[in-house]
Amino acid sequence: MSIYVVTGGAGFIGSHLTTRLGQAGHEVRVLDNFVSGASRARAAVLTEIPHVTILEGDIRDPDACRQAVEGADFVLHHAAEASVPHSIEDPGGCVAINIGGTINLLEAARSAGTVKRFVFASSCAVYGDTPGSSKHEATQTDPLSPYASSKLSAEYFCRNFFRLHGLQTVSLRYFNVYGPGQDPNGAYAAVIPKFITAITEGRKPTIYGDGEQSRDFIFVDDIVEANLRAAAATRGVGGRAFNIGGGQSASLKQIVEKLAEILGRPLETDDQPARAGDIKHSRADIAAAAGLLQFTPSVTLTDGLTRTLNWYMESGEKK
Repeated sequence: MSIYVVTGGAGFIGSHLTTRLGQAGHEVRVLDNFVSGASRARAAVLTEIPHVTILEGDIRDPDACRQAVEGADFVLHHAAEASVPHSIEDPGGCVAINIGGTINLLEAARSAGTVKRFVFASSCAVYGDTPGSSKHEATQTDPLSPYASSKLSAEYFCRNFFRLHGLQTVSLRYFNVYGPGQDPNGAYAAVIPKFITAITEGRKPTIYGDGEQSRDFIFVDDIVEANLRAAAATRGVGGRAFNIGGGQSASLKQIVEKLAEILGRPLETDDQPARAGDIKHSRADIAAAAGLLQFTPSVTLTDGLTRTLNWYMESGEKK
């Protein structure tokens, strides 16, 4: 079995990764600074999983990074400042975490000499609002926020470490991730948990604009699988970035319709004026990930929505 480091391992995506790896028998080191109560709550659950070690530390601290990565086989880097508004308010702080922290981890991985693959969690935000609904890796990047710029910069540093030092790095550009355990009020929250929380609380889901804006939604279990494929891939993936999405888009109206179908009852929406700056359409071209990472999503939107809705409803009943 291998040794994995999952930074941000008590976060939404990180906790799913940690659970999958620990249950498979791998040794997992979670490096997290627990800035939120939700992450501490997840960490308490993760400690019950065999082979999981929790390290409280910050990726801005080079010593914490070296301690976490020493002797590791794989690094799955998900710790980040993920809030676009926070990145606008404090761009320097965003850069310190998303770029400086990534460099600390890359240096730690290079120095360790044991890391077989460094997987960096990037974002489709690097594309900005470039023309065309389908984004492929050669699409021009146009980051519209310090957050997006920091993710793109960190991708370049991953590529630098591959080209200059031979460290095997892969960047994964996540599209709209959703699933059980996602904080509807968190920085990384997609529209789906916001819709579901409104429904479970007896409120109308809010739609801004005409509801025809579409996104490429991907279930968190598929994100976990993409990370494992990226870690194991052998064919010319070093230094590259890959889109990770569902490969198809759904409009916000369609999401509400599917949720109504799952619940077996109609849903009314709270329709609000369109928000300035919202991207109209976004879809991932995932041909490169299918070819080189052998990754294709397996969870359908209906199945993913059903599983997510059930989790939130069960979670609410336990409170």
